[in-house]
Amino acid sequence: MSNDFLVFAEHDEAEAPLGLPPWKVAVVDDDEAVHESTAFALKNFAMQGRSLRIASAYSAKEGLALLRAEPDTAIVLLDVVMETDDAGLKLARQIRHELGNALVRIILRTGQPGQAPEHRVVLDYDINDYKAKTELTAERLFTTLTSSLRGYEQLKRLDDTRRGLELIVSASSALFDGRSLQTLARGVLTQLNALLAIDCAGMLILRGAADIEHSVLASTGRFAAGNETATDIERLFTAFPPGDTAIKREGTLTHLYVRTPEGAQVLVLLDSATELTGEQASLVSVFSAKLAIAFDNAQLHQDLQAANTMLEGRVRSRTEALGQANERLEAQSGLLRRANAFKNEMMGMVAHDLKNPLIVIAGRADLLKELGEKTGGEKGAEILLQAGHIRAMAGRMTANVEGLLSDALADALDIGITCRRVDLGEIVAAETQSNAEAARAKSQRVETDIQTPLAAYCDPERIAEAVDNLLSNAIKYAPRGGRIAVGAAMSGDMVRITVADNGPGLMEEDIARLFGRFQRLSAQPTGGEASTGLGLSIVRRIADLHGGRIEVEPRGALGGAAFTLSVPAGGRSSGS
Repeated sequence: MSNDFLVFAEHDEAEAPLGLPPWKVAVVDDDEAVHESTAFALKNFAMQGRSLRIASAYSAKEGLALLRAEPDTAIVLLDVVMETDDAGLKLARQIRHELGNALVRIILRTGQPGQAPEHRVVLDYDINDYKAKTELTAERLFTTLTSSLRGYEQLKRLDDTRRGLELIVSASSALFDGRSLQTLARGVLTQLNALLAIDCAGMLILRGAADIEHSVLASTGRFAAGNETATDIERLFTAFPPGDTAIKREGTLTHLYVRTPEGAQVLVLLDSATELTGEQASLVSVFSAKLAIAFDNAQLHQDLQAANTMLEGRVRSRTEALGQANERLEAQSGLLRRANAFKNEMMGMVAHDLKNPLIVIAGRADLLKELGEKTGGEKGAEILLQAGHIRAMAGRMTANVEGLLSDALADALDIGITCRRVDLGEIVAAETQSNAEAARAKSQRVETDIQTPLAAYCDPERIAEAVDNLLSNAIKYAPRGGRIAVGAAMSGDMVRITVADNGPGLMEEDIARLFGRFQRLSAQPTGGEASTGLGLSIVRRIADLHGGRIEVEPRGALGGAAFTLSVPAGGRSSGS
C-alpha cells in the first residue's frame, strides 16, 4: 500500500463556506484503515467553495442502507470484495436498479484486480471508474474525485432541469385551474418552493395595469404578519425597469418581477439563505412566462364572473319587473274582458228589445200608407206624409239596432252556435222575403232559385243572419232598377247559398281586405245607405263556426259580385 495511505489522522471536516452544502462521498469498504486513510487524504479537499462530507459503510448491506437514506450522495468509493467476493459488484447493480440512482458516481476499488477483470466489470456493471487500491495515491484520489464531482454536477444540473421542467408542466395545469387571484397566488408560492427545492417564506403582490394600487394576494412565513407598508411595497416595484421579467437578489430576498400581457405587475418575494443557481434562475424564467398568462386568465375569469353576477342581477330585476307588469296587464285584461262581455250583453239585450217594436212600428206605418191611398184627398195626402215620416224614422232606428247587433257579434270572439236539423231552403226564402221591401224601394228585381227541402244540421239564426248580410250588401251596391239573384242548392255534401247582383263588382284591391273588420270597399252604396264594414266579416265568422266557407267572384253571372256561402249538410266533422 502506498505511503499516502499509511499516514492516519482524525477526520476534521471543514465547514462549507458561503453556506453551500458539502459534497457527499460514501466510502463502502470492510477495511477500517481504508476509511481512515481516505478521510485523511481528503480532509482539505474543496471544489467550487464546497467541502466534502464523508460517510462510511463497512459492508454491502450497510452501503445499500446508506445510499437509500442519502440519495443525494455524489460519489461512492466502493470495495469489490467484502462479505463476499462480488459484494461490491452486486451493490453497484442494486444502486442502479433497485434504488434507481443514476446520478451517483461509482468508483470501484479493489485489492485483487485479477478476481474481477476490469474490462468485464466496466461492460457488465454501470460504474464510472475502476481503480486498484494500490494506484489510488492521494494525488490520484484528488484527481479522480474532482473529475467525478464535475460529472456528477453536470448530470445533477441536467436532472434538476428535467425535474424542474416537469414541475413547470404540472404546475402550469394547476395554475390555470385557479379561478381566483388569491388561489392562484397561493399556488404560485407553493410551486416555486417545489420548483427550487427549498422551503422558504414568500409573498406575492399584484399591482393593476391602470393604477398604483397593490394587493398582497398570498404570504407565508414571516411575511404572513403583514408588516410591509404601502411605501415599502411601492419601493419594491419602482426598483424594477419596465420590462417583462426580472430576477434580483437583495440580502436574503430573491425578487421575481413579472409583467403580464395585459399590463398587470406581479412581484414575488422569496426569503432564502442561498442565492438561486443559474439552472434555478432559468427554470424560474420559464415558469414566469406561464405565470403571466395565468394571472391574466384569472383576472379575466374574475371580471367575467363579476359581469355575469351583475348581468344575472339585472336579469332577475327585469324579470321581476316584467312579472309584475304582466300581472298588472293580466288584471287589466280581465277587467276589460268582463267589461266587454257586459257591454256585449247589454248591447244584445237593448238591440233585441228594440228590434221587435220597430218591426211593429214599420208595419203600422205601411198600414197607414195603404189607408192614406184609400182615403184620398187632402186628408189622404196628410196620412201618406206622416206614414212616410214614421216609416223613415223606423228604418233609421232599425239600421242603428242592426249596427249594435253587428258590433256585439263582432266583439264576441267566444260566440257559440246551437245546431239542429233544419231546412235551409226555407231559411233562405224567408230572408229573401224580409229584404224584398228594401229592394222594391230601389226598384230592384230579386230572382230566386231555391231548392226545397235542403236539410242541414246548423244554427238557423246564425245562417239567417249571414244570408241577411249578403242580401243587404247586394241591395246596397246594386243600382236602382238592378237585378239580384238568390240561389240555394245541394252540391255533394255541402249546401251552397249564392247571392249575386249586377252592381259594379269588386276591384282587385278589395279582394285582400274583403272579409276584414271595419273595411270599406271601393264601391259606394247606390241609395246612400250606411255601411259599418262588419257584414262580410260576420258572414266569414259564421261560416268558420259551421266548418264551411265563404267564396267570392268579383264578376259573377250578373256582372257584379257573387258571394257563395257553403255549409256542410251534416254539420262539422267534429260533430259540434
